[in-house]
Amino acid sequence: MKTGINQYKIGDSIDMYLLIKSAKKATASNGKAFLTLHMSDKSGEIEAKLWGIAPEDEATFVSATIVHVTGEIQEFRGMRQLKIKSIRPTTSMDQVKPADFLPSAPLDPEEMLERVTQYIFEMQNAKIQRITRHLFKKHQVAFSQSPAATKNHHEFVSGLAYHVVSMLELAKSIATLYPSLDRDLLYAGIILHDLGKVRELAGPIVSEYTLEGKLLGHISIIVNEIDEAAKELEIEGEEVLVLQHLVLSHHGKGEWGSPKPPLIREAEILHMIDNIDAKMNMMDRALMNVKPGEFSERIFPMENRSLYKPTFHDEPLDL
Repeated sequence: MKTGINQYKIGDSIDMYLLIKSAKKATASNGKAFLTLHMSDKSGEIEAKLWGIAPEDEATFVSATIVHVTGEIQEFRGMRQLKIKSIRPTTSMDQVKPADFLPSAPLDPEEMLERVTQYIFEMQNAKIQRITRHLFKKHQVAFSQSPAATKNHHEFVSGLAYHVVSMLELAKSIATLYPSLDRDLLYAGIILHDLGKVRELAGPIVSEYTLEGKLLGHISIIVNEIDEAAKELEIEGEEVLVLQHLVLSHHGKGEWGSPKPPLIREAEILHMIDNIDAKMNMMDRALMNVKPGEFSERIFPMENRSLYKPTFHDEPLDL
């Protein structure tokens, strides 16, 4: 029995409840308006088109709305797409709520907060520890719930915390192999690098950027907060600049969104660890419902590749 949208294959019919994570209006070549809907349940997400909409449809089918939908799974440019046959908003009679339709991290949020706190506790450099602890404590509630992105990787409830915890575990192993790395810097950079996303993104239910996120972005947001924290805590010194550099350079290149390239070892490793964890999350989730001997859907942020699952892979992956 299929229980989630990601378990449906090309040609399958659906009759189920889904959460609209985003809705964008556009105009077709014939001049008629339509909506592109990204809808989800706990198993994953799918795109759908709602054609020939009226003004009341645009007002009804908005982000964070739960709908009952029937339709058929089709293929479009190598990706699954839902062809809608009928769609209606739910009422109190349906007895459903948004949390029922949101994928979430496989670890408990409180456990992840405790793990991050332990890494902060282990820091030896007082300046780095105090700034990191100050900002983490300031944002820890939102941090524990926020996704890490609106799409592509860790775009689920508590995805940001899960991404950071995974990166910290990677960093611990790498720092053991390469003792020339400054663990305090590396751990702090990992904890802070995406912390601005708690203000950049609207939250786990609505896959949208805030106005602040659109105009400033998470890198600028947290770089400014590091400076403000240092002043509030009366901390001066090179540590403040280096922490800001770690955040500014973690995307690696200007064309990937980094104002500066990595210029210290810890910044380079931070970028690599960030990329490893993001790519692994994308690949694991793309292959989660793929049978051995078959290919996944195309993964746009990975050069639009379709991944192959070897026939000898052990399954299932519990994500």
